[in-house]
Amino acid sequence: MTQTVESPLARKDFVSDQEVRWCPGCGDYAILAQMQKVLPEIGVAREQIVFISGIGCSSRFPYYMNTYGVHSIHGRAPTIATGLKSVNPDLSVWVITGDGDGLSIGGNHLIHCLRRNVDVKIILFNNRIYGLTKGQYSPTSLGGHRTKTSPMGSIDYPLNPISVAIGAEATFVARTQDTNTKHLQEVLRRAAAHKGTAFVEIFQNCVVYNPTAWDHTTKADIRDDNILYLEDGQPLIFGKDRDKGVRVNGMVPEVVQLGDGIDEAELTVHREDMDNTSYAYMLSRMLHPEFPQPFGILRAVSRPSYTDMLVQQVDEARASQKADLAGLLHSSDTWVVE
Repeated sequence: MTQTVESPLARKDFVSDQEVRWCPGCGDYAILAQMQKVLPEIGVAREQIVFISGIGCSSRFPYYMNTYGVHSIHGRAPTIATGLKSVNPDLSVWVITGDGDGLSIGGNHLIHCLRRNVDVKIILFNNRIYGLTKGQYSPTSLGGHRTKTSPMGSIDYPLNPISVAIGAEATFVARTQDTNTKHLQEVLRRAAAHKGTAFVEIFQNCVVYNPTAWDHTTKADIRDDNILYLEDGQPLIFGKDRDKGVRVNGMVPEVVQLGDGIDEAELTVHREDMDNTSYAYMLSRMLHPEFPQPFGILRAVSRPSYTDMLVQQVDEARASQKADLAGLLHSSDTWVVE
């Protein structure tokens, strides 16, 4: 059973004694700070929390959390998290990854963790570049992006992290941004409370190698027209003056200007609890500049977790059979499983 804290914790209790070493201005600082602010609220003892990372700038995260942590190998954090959660289901397990680590060498592991609905939280930092290895194009880099490994411009079609997650039928899929700390905190709270795999994409600029990646969602004079904040049960409204909206014809979204005969009643009402993934996938394909990009919870549904079902199977096996390990080890080279 998960150990809860007897006395209130504060952010300082989750700050480790390690010097934080990211580039000045990196969004990782903001994400780290918000995580350290949110964790005291979930009521889980530090000794019951584990952060697991792969390789990349974001993967230094476990060093800076005063919890248990594993800095693992490239792309394999979801597999280690799956194993750890399976043998110790009472732990609160968090995976920290990036667009390169999570979607390139680790893409297969990520997908299977999502489809299994393992009870872990996956936080993917998306800066559309390989930062740690000094600026190569990543699976999320836009076509035409010039980098050290694409000097004439990338000819790859970029992956959309939340489309991948929804395609794998993840039970919780959300998007937020490093610079919007209030929104980031709320998304992390919701992810922590979700039973099953929670997948969160965080937009962040790499201040050295891709500083303009998300300018359209960070610049104060244009961001409100490029972000659609999702609220469950509310119409899809956006814009600096909240004078624009999204309605759906069939399964094709379109941006409309409110007024001139169009009112809120015609807009699509957001529902994060739809079991059918079509609506959430449609939202994930709303891309800049044609559409505002959705921020918030795209999908949050309830489904038995892999972790709970595995524990149930083990308990049933133990209750129904008498195990004789010594007898098995001293038996013949072959045996029958009944």
